[in-house]
Amino acid sequence: MTRKTTTIIYWTATVLISLWFGASGFFELTGNPIVWGITQQLGYPSHFIYILGVAKLSGVLTLLIPGKVLRLKEWVYAGIFFDITFAFLSKLAVLGFPATIDAIIAYGILAASYITFRKLYPGLNGQFSQDTVL
Repeated sequence: MTRKTTTIIYWTATVLISLWFGASGFFELTGNPIVWGITQQLGYPSHFIYILGVAKLSGVLTLLIPGKVLRLKEWVYAGIFFDITFAFLSKLAVLGFPATIDAIIAYGILAASYITFRKLYPGLNGQFSQDTVL
């Protein structure tokens, strides 16, 4: 796969996961009754929903900064992974398997973004050059 193809896949998947989590975070912070209803049905308290909304919007902003804060992006990917995992398991336990389809799709999009992120920044375990920009 060429660097150009990898970059296109990276940005497509990153924008999709950012739209998904950005909308979710926005709805959590604005008290959207559908999002709040489902989240409370899963057993999460109100104060947690606000915290989740702030974390999601902060993560989305971090992901969309091109070529910067790469270590922080690693943490954002981990946070999104844990969010999807908790949503998947909560929905599975309370609402049943059909309610987990969105989480399964989100896993796929997140995986595409993260895998291509690692291909574009293979030196993440070492030092980054200052001129590395996407």
